[in-house]
Amino acid sequence: MKTTNNVFRLFLKGKAGVVGLVILSAFILVAVFAPLISPYPPYERVGTPFEQPSIKHLLGTNDIGQDILSEIIYGTRISLLIGILSAGVSLVIGTIVGMTAGYLGGKVDAVLMRAVDLNLVIPMLPLMILLAAFLGPSFWNIVLVIGILSWASPARVIRSQVLTIKNKGYVEAVEVLGAKPFYTIVKHILPPTMSIIISQLILMSSRAILTEASLSFLGLGDPTQKSWGIILYYAQARSAFLTDAWLWWILPPGILITILVISFAYIGNTLEEIVNPRLRRNVGK
Repeated sequence: MKTTNNVFRLFLKGKAGVVGLVILSAFILVAVFAPLISPYPPYERVGTPFEQPSIKHLLGTNDIGQDILSEIIYGTRISLLIGILSAGVSLVIGTIVGMTAGYLGGKVDAVLMRAVDLNLVIPMLPLMILLAAFLGPSFWNIVLVIGILSWASPARVIRSQVLTIKNKGYVEAVEVLGAKPFYTIVKHILPPTMSIIISQLILMSSRAILTEASLSFLGLGDPTQKSWGIILYYAQARSAFLTDAWLWWILPPGILITILVISFAYIGNTLEEIVNPRLRRNVGK
């Protein structure tokens, strides 16, 4: 509890982290209360195609007469869900690999780290495009594609933390008493590593949201879901760039993606500075 309070106190001193948390909280509230905030159902035709912004439709309508503001509000849900779930999948894999490699060491560490190196040097976006195209467009396919191809970076960070913790006196004492590796990892190595894991979850979420938008923009997202990337895809497919419609159909979701990714980055970087003593001097600036 004392450690948690210290982390919270240091986090509040980081201005960037607080700003990011406020912005992220606003997006979460929009996602949760989308049915109450949205002026129209996002899948219904409520106007004529390509209406310009007006009091009735603040961001105009798309090519089939759906309210774009309503689409964007509901798209907050899907973009956040895909980002957090994808980051969760990659972090589960990365944590298992990092913990195993760091604790067991030797040949196991060498093999797993070579797999990490291989994952890091392969261009991820082209591989994600190929895998997403092979599996087909759906919500869960996008989550899995992003998750299973993004685990290497957190695995390397977690392994470094485990290498430090496993040399602590209390961990060595538990090993001498005959504790099994699984027990030692779960009871004595995982808890002090949680702060690193949480910071990696935040950072990976921002990358996953940006990746989902990229894949959806290329037509590989779930067309039955209203995500910001899908909104951009249909705007591009319906030639919004060639008309004034790009001002209210393309610009708003693009700006929102940027703001949300920046908010995750602010929070993640602040947490990383807190858990890494070498970076802690930057907190509060």
